[in-house]
Amino acid sequence: MADVQMSVVDGEEMFAHEVTVNFTPLQFTLDFKSITPRTDPRTKSKPSFVLRHKVIMLEPWHAKLVHQILGNVLSKYEEEFGTIKKPKAIEKAEKKQKTTEGTDETPAPTYFG
Repeated sequence: MADVQMSVVDGEEMFAHEVTVNFTPLQFTLDFKSITPRTDPRTKSKPSFVLRHKVIMLEPWHAKLVHQILGNVLSKYEEEFGTIKKPKAIEKAEKKQKTTEGTDETPAPTYFG
């Protein structure tokens, strides 16, 4: 039996605020996004946002397995820690966003997916 050598290249961790999911007949594409506001107090420039994203492509069968696994893990999480609820801060931000729609007031940028 031949020896097999393998090296593992760890990917960079990323916190995802949002995910976009699309599909074709042959694959599902998950685009995980992290949006970070940036400001420089030394300048008077407008705040900007940095968008990082990681794209994962899956065959439909694998996407279905991920769906089942995530469902099982979420169920176990809620059994142990209680029902997952939307954070109150996000509810408040969404409500504020809705109250500025249709007015001349410029709403705060949002990226809640």
